[in-house]
Amino acid sequence: MQHPDARTVVTDYVTLLAAGELDAAIALFAENATWTYPGRLALSRTWRGKQEIFGDFLGQVGALFAADGLPAITLTHVLADGPQAVAEWTVVGTAANGEPYENHCLGVFTVEDGRITAVREYLDTDHVARTLLA
Repeated sequence: MQHPDARTVVTDYVTLLAAGELDAAIALFAENATWTYPGRLALSRTWRGKQEIFGDFLGQVGALFAADGLPAITLTHVLADGPQAVAEWTVVGTAANGEPYENHCLGVFTVEDGRITAVREYLDTDHVARTLLA
């Protein structure tokens, strides 16, 4: 069976997430996937498995935004080579405390058999601390 390449899977994931199609985005992850979030924040660690990634980690992040300020996600670039894809996206929204939020993110994705198995995210964690966690 032919699986989609890493570029297609990662592009589809970010596009689905940006469109609010969470179930379809989650379906692109392997059950035992990992997501590593950098820095020294309460969110900083390696999240393991779909439940931790989407229920705990990304669920916590979503709660940091105002109900009417949920972030807009815009995919800006994807480069891929074999099972690795590097994606760049922007996140713009309003923090729960009313502060405007804009961050530029980069993720190194590993894709195996058409599913995302690992993500290492890079972003301005100081901006996250000052804006979302203040």
